[in-house]
Amino acid sequence: MTATSTPAPAAASADRRLSLTTRLLYGAGGAASAIKQRGLSTFLLLFYNQVIGLPPQMVSTAIMFALIFDAFVDPTVGQISDNFRSRWGRRHPFMYVAALPVAVAFFLIWNPPAGWEQAQVFGYMLACLLVIRLFDTFFELPSSALAPELAKSYNDRTNLIALRGFFGVAGGLGMTLLAYQVFLRENADGTGGVLVRDGYFNYALCASVLIFIIILASTAGTHKYIPELRQPPARKITFIGMAREVAHTLNNRSFVVLTISGMFMSMSLGVKGGLELYFFLYFWELTQSQLSLLTVAGVIASVMGVSLAPKVAARMGKRNGAITMFAGAVVALLGPIALRLLHLMPANGTDLLFWILFVDVIANGAMAMMTGVMLASMIADVVEDSEVKTGRRSEGLLFSFDNLFKKVVSGVGVFVSGAVLAFVSFPQSAVRGGVDDEVLRNMALIYLPTLLFFYAIAIGCLFMFKIDKAAHEENLRKLEETALKAEAARETGPTSPPVTGA
Repeated sequence: MTATSTPAPAAASADRRLSLTTRLLYGAGGAASAIKQRGLSTFLLLFYNQVIGLPPQMVSTAIMFALIFDAFVDPTVGQISDNFRSRWGRRHPFMYVAALPVAVAFFLIWNPPAGWEQAQVFGYMLACLLVIRLFDTFFELPSSALAPELAKSYNDRTNLIALRGFFGVAGGLGMTLLAYQVFLRENADGTGGVLVRDGYFNYALCASVLIFIIILASTAGTHKYIPELRQPPARKITFIGMAREVAHTLNNRSFVVLTISGMFMSMSLGVKGGLELYFFLYFWELTQSQLSLLTVAGVIASVMGVSLAPKVAARMGKRNGAITMFAGAVVALLGPIALRLLHLMPANGTDLLFWILFVDVIANGAMAMMTGVMLASMIADVVEDSEVKTGRRSEGLLFSFDNLFKKVVSGVGVFVSGAVLAFVSFPQSAVRGGVDDEVLRNMALIYLPTLLFFYAIAIGCLFMFKIDKAAHEENLRKLEETALKAEAARETGPTSPPVTGA
């Protein structure tokens, strides 16, 4: 017999209206993981390769191992949190525990001991990455899994996820802007900057403190809703039985196509994240002041994306909106590099080149933001579709397995970025304007078709997603009907036989 989750109180069965404070605190949680992720994806390869002196293959290998480790931690945490029983509910205990370890490990990774051999530094970096990935999962996965319960309606959950996405992008880009303008600032005489180690201490300290505070504040912001959230049934289950439940839950066509799409998207993002700063610094020869302005462009893009995503989803439907915005984002991302290879872009160092890139970053960022919001909302819609089919509430499992495949392949993407640098013989301790044109051209010629291939498959898979607004509302109707029947059965209860005296 299929075990079902303990229904939430009747007051919570209808779609609740969250207070503005709750929405803001829940949304702010996205900034914690984004600060961490943006820092690792933007600076880590450059820091350990160009600043510390590790070979790029060694750095990208450590990043890949950590992502693969994290990928397999995700479903474990997801399944445990789906079935965890405590007075603080299924999710919140994990979220509170995460705050201190992830903050401390993020600080340590930017401060490796001086004078160590390459193998020792590699081990230190890998250990820090593993701790960061483990405890970030403790927060980000349960926190993300709260969204389908906090906002049930087709459009309202898109708004909530869009708000979280905004805080994620704004937090990550805001911290990057502080890095460029304050902690890793390049001086007028050319000293300082992202290639000098000294500034990374204060950058790491500020980012770690923010991560710690944001995790605690966001977790506390939804604490009062714990009594209204689902509680899993008290039961004993074997490992084989749990494996069958997992397989049953994941056997959902819409979830499968979203997962495959996300895998190819994440491979592309892994390559992009590893090489983006190399393109900005060496291919386009931008200054750090210009990089700071591009970060501002990213914040503008996130505001536009958050504002427009719910409107696009409501007008076009989540699937069609995601496909359209995804395709536009790919064109904006790859277009300038392709035009440069065709000698159709202005020369490096010109104002025209910079402002073309500025507008392009806004266009790419806004469309990518809208795509990400709609894809996350589509995963949330799978939760009720799966519950109708299985009788179990499995947000954590679904979000975690979606993350598992994405993180495994994004690790491959990061490894590819390191391999590309090695293949084109990218120089150690390179200076802006001093890298051979042939090296940069070869890097671009590998980068473009690789990303285009991955993105094409990712977009193609989305056409097979089948849960639209009508299907989602029908799933909600069925679940409400089941909940009412279960409540009626509990109120009626079995008739006890009369007790007779001795």
